[in-house]
Amino acid sequence: MPFQGNHSMVQEFVLLGLSQVREVQIFLFFLFLLFYSLILPGNILIIVTISNDPHLSAPMYFFLASLAFLDICYCSVTPPKMLSDFFSSHKTISYQGCLAQIFFLHWLGGSEIMLLVAMAIDRYIAICHPLRYSRLITQVACSLLVLASCFLGFVHSIIQIALLMPLPFCGPNELDNFFCDIIQIINLACTDTYTLTYIMFFNSGLSIVMCFILLLISYAILLVKVRMGTGQGKNKAASTCVTHIIIVFVMFGPAIYIYCRPFQDFPLDKVVAVFHTVVFPLMNPMIYTMRNKEIKWAVVKMLGKHCHC
Repeated sequence: MPFQGNHSMVQEFVLLGLSQVREVQIFLFFLFLLFYSLILPGNILIIVTISNDPHLSAPMYFFLASLAFLDICYCSVTPPKMLSDFFSSHKTISYQGCLAQIFFLHWLGGSEIMLLVAMAIDRYIAICHPLRYSRLITQVACSLLVLASCFLGFVHSIIQIALLMPLPFCGPNELDNFFCDIIQIINLACTDTYTLTYIMFFNSGLSIVMCFILLLISYAILLVKVRMGTGQGKNKAASTCVTHIIIVFVMFGPAIYIYCRPFQDFPLDKVVAVFHTVVFPLMNPMIYTMRNKEIKWAVVKMLGKHCHC
């Protein structure tokens, strides 16, 4: 076992979970399992429907399918371990596993944020430059935007891991959460993390707030332009922008609460973390689907065809 001074280095972290009461743990297990059993297949159905229906070949549906895929991946990082830990008496995660969890959470989360920016660019060109839209937003351009989103998310995550790896952990190893929360990990380091706290804030918190404000401003401008227009697709464009704004609030709200405040514990931390890592990501494509007639009809038609067969 490696050593740091007179203290043995921490090899694993203890996850205290959402509750220590056995009855509450069993209730939460079945609650999250039911949620997963209903919503996860729904997201897969959206991806399959968009991929197979030729009427849903527009770029915004390609972005929606990509968002659904990222959400599924994001919700596969922490919930499986959380569900298994409900029946485990010793809830631990290795140091390497903890870093891997943080890496994938920030990679996929950062990719989703940048994908929302790409979707905003798509809507801007569609509304402000409709005659040039088909020439600018091609299938290749859409694929490049998705790849660029994933690359930027990867860079963000690598920075987080590069800052965490040199930290020595030689004291307490309990995390009052159901996953490796980067804020609590930093607070467990047996060294001065004052400077690192502000670096993390700029890398995560400030970038999230800037993207959030820019997206809201851009969609507000687009809504004003749509309302002033006289085209046939005026109502549809406005509805799409409103849907995007809802998703922006759903995704950015918990992230801003977690990363844009002092690195200390608050009573609602666990509740917000559950919504941020488990509930809201799987709900995003569902919100979009419920507000889009084309996707709803395509899903109903696809289900009807398979049920008839």
